[in-house]
Amino acid sequence: MEGKKSIRFYNDREVRAVWDENRSKWWFSAIDIIRAINDEDDYLKAGNYWRWLKRKFSSEGVQLVSVTHDFKFEAPDGKQRASDALDAKCVQTLAKRYPANRANAFLDWFTYSDNSIDGQSKKKAYDLFESGLLDSLKPGTVKCLQQIHAFIFGGLYDFAGKIRTKNISKGGFTFANALHFSTILPNIEKMPEGTFDEIVNKYIEMNVAHPFMEGNGRSARIWLDLMLRRSLKKCIDWSRIDKNAYLEAMRRSVVDPAPIRALLSGALTDLINDRETFMKGIDYSYYYEQS
Repeated sequence: MEGKKSIRFYNDREVRAVWDENRSKWWFSAIDIIRAINDEDDYLKAGNYWRWLKRKFSSEGVQLVSVTHDFKFEAPDGKQRASDALDAKCVQTLAKRYPANRANAFLDWFTYSDNSIDGQSKKKAYDLFESGLLDSLKPGTVKCLQQIHAFIFGGLYDFAGKIRTKNISKGGFTFANALHFSTILPNIEKMPEGTFDEIVNKYIEMNVAHPFMEGNGRSARIWLDLMLRRSLKKCIDWSRIDKNAYLEAMRRSVVDPAPIRALLSGALTDLINDRETFMKGIDYSYYYEQS
């Protein structure tokens, strides 16, 4: 069964999910959940522990409803294999009954992540692909970036799509002074987009400007992909870019664009109209913003 796929991240570990269109629910990889809670690198050990837990719960009269054949997840050998998948209700049951209360933090993360502003805006970001809006935007323009931001954060922030009027800083770095946006943003918009390096330079400058109070990175990465798609018939496969490497390269980009250029060029793909590539891109984009 094919469906939308999603990757959530708990303490830097993937928790993969597949959307079930017929039943209108997400199914989560049981092995991923075990690996996340136990902080386990070894898939085999996580699988053995999951099988032990199922027997333990069964002996206690607790039956976790799971799908074992409809959905497949990528195994360590790279092949797609059928695997136990739990719906949200069963994930919560599992976490609540987990031995030694080791899953309390995971349960808090799982319960509230989808209901948080980030969770709700992420769902909106998924909808961008299906909405048709991306095909109507003019890549590289400030208005395009504002429209992306307004779509993702509309109804969640009162400043969705609005250029900030206050100054902000992050990690000791102060972004562009809001008083100068009337000059700065039109100048960025006029920057050329004919080559890969030119597009990345434009992306870096918009990152330095940081025109919104919140949500700049998530909006700008989509903005970047639209420029690449129009000019080069390429986009970034964000799942191929390590979080820490990306964040460090972006920090250095203010004085040296070479690291971020190298990182992004190594993840280029021609799958510009592929839904799964876009969805994975959103998953990783939000993952980069997790502290």
